[in-house]
Amino acid sequence: MTLSLDTMGLGVPVVKDARAFYTAAFAATAEDRGRQVSLDLHGTGHLALYGSGALAAEAHTDPAPADGFRGYLMTFVVRWPTEVKNVLLAAVEAGAEVLKPAKKSLFGAFSAVYRAPDGAIWKVAAPNGKDKGQVSRPAVPTETAALLGVSDMAAARSFYQALGMTTDKNYKHYADFHPGPGACRLGLMPRSTLAKDVGVQESGGDGFRAAVLHRGAGSRAEVESTLETAAGAGGRIAVAARETGEGYTGHFADPDGFLWKVTAAQEMP
Repeated sequence: MTLSLDTMGLGVPVVKDARAFYTAAFAATAEDRGRQVSLDLHGTGHLALYGSGALAAEAHTDPAPADGFRGYLMTFVVRWPTEVKNVLLAAVEAGAEVLKPAKKSLFGAFSAVYRAPDGAIWKVAAPNGKDKGQVSRPAVPTETAALLGVSDMAAARSFYQALGMTTDKNYKHYADFHPGPGACRLGLMPRSTLAKDVGVQESGGDGFRAAVLHRGAGSRAEVESTLETAAGAGGRIAVAARETGEGYTGHFADPDGFLWKVTAAQEMP
């Protein structure tokens, strides 16, 4: 069993509005799937948009929204600075709030940070400070990532390693894991450091974060073993595995309370 972030599930006030925003911001294709809208981020991961209340109910958690910083950051990585600017412009035109304008960082990268109308915070980043190749229009990401703000880096890293994830970068204030094919990268950073990086106050955050990370399992047995391993590694089972309209599904929370949904598709008769 190896955990992977196959889809980032976001709870949004109005699914139709969020669908319009994300398709405009990322030039992403969208597919309606009953209670959710699925967006393909150009083969580097998926977004699933739910009504916030429905997402909270599915995870058996209080739907009261978090006040203040939700504790996570989504990242859309492109090749060149002009692509960063273009993605930011598209997001702003669709209703985003700029938290940090597009600019070069101390380490040579180029990035911008914005808050989407649904409240999720996104960073658009390029590893280079200057365009050194052809600019893609629309911008196509090289990868997407979810960065979680955690209270104890060592404990959080050990938790995800116990679930089969392989560490890629491992520093005092940052760690991440090798992503699976077509999946989002998962990263960890101290919560206070992450809040500073995105330009918001660390305070607040109590309540539903309007985010559930998704893993597609290959079998019912894998769903159950993933939940059991998570509970044994310092997390907890939030919702026991059961049959749902999507398949055989369970939820667990990591040591910092970030929720994961693990689903094995329904078996064909």
